[in-house]
This record gives sequence, structure tokens and C-alpha cells, in this order.
Amino acid sequence: MTNRLCVLPAVSMIALFAAFQGAGRAGEPMSEADLDQWTEANKNPDGSKNKFNRPLKEFARKGYIGFQDHGTPVSYRNIRIRSLDAAEPAPLARSAAAYTLTPETYGMELKTPDGRTVFRYMTVKPVNTNLAANSVCCFHPLNTPSGERLTDLAPGDHHHHRGVFLAWHSMEFREKADFAAFGPTGPTRGFNINRGDFWGWGQFAPTQGRVIKNRDVKLVKADAQRVEVEIRNAWMIDDKTMMDETTTLNVREREGVYLLDLSYLLAPAQELVLNRTAFGGFCVRARNDGDSYYANSDGKVSLPDPHYSVPELNWPAADWYDYTIKLKDGKTIGAAVLDHPANPPSTWHNPRYVWMINPCIVANGPVSVKQGQPLRLRYRLVVHDGPTPVDLLQKLSREWRGR
Repeated sequence: MTNRLCVLPAVSMIALFAAFQGAGRAGEPMSEADLDQWTEANKNPDGSKNKFNRPLKEFARKGYIGFQDHGTPVSYRNIRIRSLDAAEPAPLARSAAAYTLTPETYGMELKTPDGRTVFRYMTVKPVNTNLAANSVCCFHPLNTPSGERLTDLAPGDHHHHRGVFLAWHSMEFREKADFAAFGPTGPTRGFNINRGDFWGWGQFAPTQGRVIKNRDVKLVKADAQRVEVEIRNAWMIDDKTMMDETTTLNVREREGVYLLDLSYLLAPAQELVLNRTAFGGFCVRARNDGDSYYANSDGKVSLPDPHYSVPELNWPAADWYDYTIKLKDGKTIGAAVLDHPANPPSTWHNPRYVWMINPCIVANGPVSVKQGQPLRLRYRLVVHDGPTPVDLLQKLSREWRGR
């Protein structure tokens, strides 16, 4: 990291505190200046020259503060700006102790009050990527509280998988057809059907022109204990919106784990049928570079693997399943998905050779969603360091299912 700093004058006296690697301890002043001492153009208080054609004393005292390089690579982290004017410290001090949601190259990044990255919500598909799916809207990377990445994006075995995402690969949007022109012998009823695969596989329905486009990611409210984020996406076929998605996400850290409570509200513009398949819907695609196992309330799962061609091979309904992996560096991390009783009944497509957690609401049969009657799906995602925290997951599941 290059420790270069440019301060644009914004208040009469400022102190910058930054946790730059190798730059001293966090909270230690690195630079300070009283701009009232710059009384002459092109001259510093010590008599040396500068490039400014008017005294810094005359510069605006309120406005933007910028950071820049001077011809070499530079990066900044954990910047905090504190006014030394006794009349104005409180608002800045309060805002520093809360979760933050900020834009970055490929989406929006959520950080804890102490600066750890919980996740990035991706809204932009990278140019150079193996991701085969048209859509990117997903949580990746999703990290554990210690900062280890849990999720994977476009892994070699399944290029259409992407972090934590919601999609199905056999969807039908049905619009009532008008047969008036057929005369008295025409069909009595029928549909114009638009089929789509938003998962990205392309084996059961078309993928071309099928894409989930992000409309908005916004911070609803945040403090030092929790944060609420709202995400709006449009599910589109050939640039026509077929379904609106509103996702509400509540995040907090509790008892050493991250809790992500997700509520998806899916409002199709036409009648929607989610066809029966073994997998699809809410999915956590985890990394696979280590020794892994699945567990539930009874311990490690020893059931045979499911297969995409036989929905009956899915694992049985359960309050939760957990995926845990011991990485090659010796660290152990994992995540559990907690189902909610208000969801349609699910079986679980958790094949060990695909390294994902997928409660599938369409494995038992198709699910229909009427226009004007949105489908709501709720899941709690628990991200942890260490082995499966069975007792904690049991407690969190009871709490979640009681809501």
C-alpha cells in the first residue's frame, strides 16, 4: 500500500486519522494544518513556494474533501475525518459507528462498523469472467466474521453459479391468449407462454435474452448493531420486465456469526409457473478448495447425493442444513441456510460434488404465482468460522421459525 495523501481544505483545522498499513497506529495523527497560516498566494508559512495562486486561507471552508495520487498507485482504507471545531464533532462521531453500504466497481459493499467487509452485492458483470449466466445479481464475496471468503463465483465445474443468488431454470410466464379471430370453433382458452432460464444453465428453457437487472440497492437504516438493505431487481425477457423482485435484507453480528435475514418478494406481471425440477431457487454456492461436509441437527449428513434428473433423491425437508469446509491453510468456515415455515415446502438439493446449499420449493411439484399475488420467500443465512455450531443453529432456527 502506498501512503500518499492530498487534503483539500474544507474546515479551518482538520486532523486525518487513517489505519494505513505501515503508517503507525490507528487513531494517530498523520498530518494536521491550520489553513489560517497560509496568508499569501504561492507561498507556505515557512516561506517555501506552492502552486496555489491565492492564499489557502481564502479557500472554501466547507465542501468536499478529496484524496488523490500524484502519478503513482495509491489506495486508502478506513478513512475517518473529524472536525476539530468544538461546535461540529457530534454528527461525524455518530456516523462512524454504524454499518456502511458503499459503491465499488462491481456493485455495493457492506461493511461492519469496524471496517470488515460482510459482502459485496454484485450488480455489474465483470468483463473478464468465466460467468456463463447472463445475470449477476448476487452476494459475492460473502465473508465470515474473521474475513474468510465463503462463496465462489463461476467455478470451473459450474460456470453459471454465482455466490448467494435466487433463480430458477424452468419458468413460464403465461398471458391469456385472445382467440376471438378464430371464430366459433376456436380454442376456448389458452396462453401465450414465455419460457425462461434465469439460473443460466440452459438445459430446460432458453437463456438468451433472459436476464435479472438490478434497479437499486439502498441502505434503509443502519446503526452499530444492525443494518437493513433493500434491493430491487427486474427479471426481463428481451428487455420486457416479466417480474419485479424486492429483497429486504437485515444483517447483524451475533454470538460470533453473521446473520443475514432475507425476504424476497416476487411480483410477476403475468401468471408465473415455476416448473418442477430437482434444484433451483435460493442457492448458496460455496468454495470447494478443502475438505467439506454437510450437517443438520442430527450431525453430519450421510445420505446419498441428490441428482438433478431425479427430484425424489433430494434430501428431506429440514429446518436447516449447514455446509462446512476446512481450507487448505487449516481454517474452518461454513454457512447454514435456515428455512422458514411460511415458504412452500422444500426438499434440499445439496450434492457434495457441487458444494451448494439449495432448499428447493419446486422439487415436490410446480409452484404457481398469480398476477397480483406476489410470492414471498424467507431465508436466514448464518455465516460462521469454525465447525458447525449445532446448538447455536438450533436456537437461531427456533427464533427464525417463530417470526
